[in-house]
Amino acid sequence: MSSSTVNDRDKQRILTPDQHRVLREHGTERPGSSPLNDEKRAGLYLCAGCGQPLYSSTTKYDSGSGWPSFWEPLPGAIATSTDYKLAYPRTEVHCARCNGHLGHRFEDGPQPTGLRYCMNGVAMTFAPRDTPET
Repeated sequence: MSSSTVNDRDKQRILTPDQHRVLREHGTERPGSSPLNDEKRAGLYLCAGCGQPLYSSTTKYDSGSGWPSFWEPLPGAIATSTDYKLAYPRTEVHCARCNGHLGHRFEDGPQPTGLRYCMNGVAMTFAPRDTPET
């Protein structure tokens, strides 16, 4: 069954409770709780909901926020919307394939983009690169 034909009930069966809370219910994991914060290997970060490649390890950096942070997504990997859940609007980041909630984008990141994609680690998996970068 392709990911585009998986309904919400089926998605729930393949996600852990924490992944479901974040990806499907727009939750947030506790800061500092994700093992992906300390991931230093070369590779790709994928959507835990559908496997869509989202970010390259080459754009990951330590923002000090407690969540995995990136300065740029892979082309076509994400979509955004405006989140009004707090007293001010924020840019919410979703997987472009399954629309799973990943985190938020802020304008306080490093160059060259000046953006910080602050992601919930539980919403992603990591696929290490088999061969070292050359």
